[in-house]
Amino acid sequence: MMDPREDRPQPGTKVVLVSLPPGFLNDLPRDDTRAISEMVGKPIILVEYDDDGRAELEFTDESGVLHYIYVKPEFIRRVE
Repeated sequence: MMDPREDRPQPGTKVVLVSLPPGFLNDLPRDDTRAISEMVGKPIILVEYDDDGRAELEFTDESGVLHYIYVKPEFIRRVE
């Protein structure tokens, strides 16, 4: 049986943030909420997977602010 981790996107590649986990934006500042929401459906850099298997994603918003977010792999897909 193939390990599902072998088929996941590799660090350093672009992925699409398909959706956000429920409650992900709760209690975040408005600017962060807007910037993260705008990335749904767009290519974003997959930096690495953490020890819990979450994908670390990186993007720069339109104001030039660098953001890092962590989501489970089911919330991303490969850029086709």
